[in-house]
Amino acid sequence: MKTVLSTEGIKPDQRFRMWREMLYDRIGPVEQKQIHDGPFHGRIETADVGDIRITRISESALQTEVTPTTLRQRENTETVFVLIQLAGLSGSSQDGRDAVQRPGDIIVLGGRPNIHQSSPTDRSLVLELPRDHLENFLGPTKIYTAIPVGPASPGAALTVSFFKELVGMTDNLAPDTAGRLSKIGVDLIVASIAERLAQDLPLSLYGTVVVQRAKAYVEENLGDSTLDPRQVAAAMRISLRRLQELFHSQGQHISDWIWERRLKAAGLRLSDSACNHLAIAVIAYDCGFSNPTHFSRRFKDRFGMTPREFRHVATSSV
Repeated sequence: MKTVLSTEGIKPDQRFRMWREMLYDRIGPVEQKQIHDGPFHGRIETADVGDIRITRISESALQTEVTPTTLRQRENTETVFVLIQLAGLSGSSQDGRDAVQRPGDIIVLGGRPNIHQSSPTDRSLVLELPRDHLENFLGPTKIYTAIPVGPASPGAALTVSFFKELVGMTDNLAPDTAGRLSKIGVDLIVASIAERLAQDLPLSLYGTVVVQRAKAYVEENLGDSTLDPRQVAAAMRISLRRLQELFHSQGQHISDWIWERRLKAAGLRLSDSACNHLAIAVIAYDCGFSNPTHFSRRFKDRFGMTPREFRHVATSSV
């Protein structure tokens, strides 16, 4: 990671001003104030990995507030922040919920007013990513903002470990590798939040979250050619009929969703120059199609051209 600001060597009366200016450039407009006596200390390190902007922050005790005014000043309002607590304690408030984060905790703060308070020894990773990367599988962020996902969760522990390792190698990642690793990181975050939501879910949100968990399960198992609605229902621990009802309530069909995701995954791989060495049949099998002829027919119905034609058009235009 690249250190873009360290308060060491900066005059104490200039530190906080420079800190706020740098944070404005990296994170966006926020209101900040110190909540402790004494000189301010802080360090900001940055790295961009695929679609994820990663900022490692070490700071003295601060209150950071996203207000309606600062939101209107933001150029990009379609992102969400995922905070991973590395050291110290912090607290967050959003959407009527208050939470305390301890080392190893993960928390989401969406693009709405929120408050975050750090302790004098606070150190955290701030991950900024497109909001739809989470909402496509978990539903609106207001369902799970300010709900800590702790290290007792196997998924959360794996997620934290993954990002700790990732920030140590960001300087040596090729763009294609960075893109693939960022997708893995998002998948881990989604799985961790889905696992947490399943523990104490309000009844009114049950259907929405079960559908999003089912979609996340489909994503994780696209390569399994035996994946079908019955298997997804079993993984969600509900009946097939109930799963179908929940998808129908959102105007969707679970079987159609599985095929659509397989076709889109195949399309992404066919348009990825890093996969040019893979035979189309191999990509088909990897995306859960057991019959290349069946894959080619469905692909042409969906995209209007054969897989070979699609690959040629996509890779020749890069």
